[in-house]
Amino acid sequence: MGALSHLRVLDLSRVLAGPWSGQILADLGAEVIKVERPGVGDDTRAWGPPFLKDADGENTSEAAYYLSANRNKESVTIDFTRPEGQKLVRDLAAKSDILIENFKVGGLAAYGLDYESLKEINPELIYCSITGFGQTGPYATRPGYDFMIQGLGGLMSLTGRPEGDEGAGPVKVGVALTDILTGLYSTVAILAALAHRDHDGGGQHIDMALLDVQVACLANQAMNYLATGVSPKRLGNAHPNIVPYQDFPTADGDFILTVGNDGQFRKFAEVAGQLWWADDPRFASNKARVANRAELIPLIRQATVFKTTAEWVSRLEQVGVPCGPINDLAQVFADAQVKARGLAITLPHGLAGTVPQVASPIRLSKTPVEYRSAPPLLGEHTFKVLQDVLGLMPASVAALREAGVI
Repeated sequence: MGALSHLRVLDLSRVLAGPWSGQILADLGAEVIKVERPGVGDDTRAWGPPFLKDADGENTSEAAYYLSANRNKESVTIDFTRPEGQKLVRDLAAKSDILIENFKVGGLAAYGLDYESLKEINPELIYCSITGFGQTGPYATRPGYDFMIQGLGGLMSLTGRPEGDEGAGPVKVGVALTDILTGLYSTVAILAALAHRDHDGGGQHIDMALLDVQVACLANQAMNYLATGVSPKRLGNAHPNIVPYQDFPTADGDFILTVGNDGQFRKFAEVAGQLWWADDPRFASNKARVANRAELIPLIRQATVFKTTAEWVSRLEQVGVPCGPINDLAQVFADAQVKARGLAITLPHGLAGTVPQVASPIRLSKTPVEYRSAPPLLGEHTFKVLQDVLGLMPASVAALREAGVI
């Protein structure tokens, strides 16, 4: 039994941040009921290509994007713009521990599905709202998407080649990182609210905002600004506070060198055949290396091109200097460590036979993550959930289907 197998989650969210949180809770054992629009479902079901292929190599209806964030869930289709649908969702909320939603601020109040309405029927409910800008403030009613928040929240001012370099300019992160981080923070908040409920009793409302998360995750760069009043600039793959800590060319490509202290730098200089670097006052300490970055980096680049990536990685690993290759995803999933950790898994799937998945990184010794089911087909569990959870008779469920409510 999973650590959260005693909990039921009603997931009204779509796209990524909310579903990501729901999937984490589901992986940990919670029963997660995903409520979707009849005939349409989560927006990401259509966010392809690529789509999952069946045994004959033909595309199914399931987009790879949707498949990334919805395993271990049950899909129920309900039109809650209609009174009958609103009642179904309220009845499910009354029997749930957690509700996750990412509608516009106030968007669910019109249907009686906001926190204030639902806490009247379930005071123990933990209700997590995820929006672009939060429930308060001048931007509260604006829609918010990851790409826009990466720009507005400062991340893109730090990501990309520095001014003056060819191709200089702001660049977004290659995955919807703000959504993912918001899903993670939302899960932490939900677990904290559960701990409070277990201790003192009573549910509560959680107000999560993509912008808040993005600003919080600026981490050392935010503190660099707050401590100095100077906005950090784009450095490409370089680090603002550590040198050398970036990519360097090799005889057959590139590799990442991440020197974290002066001892590691001396070992690197020795392997590079340039031990004098470690004795030169300009480079002997990290503080000096940061100040003299412009002199040191070209010297390192001239030296690294004489060995292959594999040679650098092998030689530096032997002396304890952190480094690594720059892999594409084919190389990632072929990597020995990734294979050893079982990060690629497959689950049975109703349309394709099997579906690939990326395993959860959570490793618990007593209550390990369970992979119970693939991301569900649209409405796959509607009849089951309405009958098993709400106790509706088959004839009643069939009537709701006939009326287009489910």
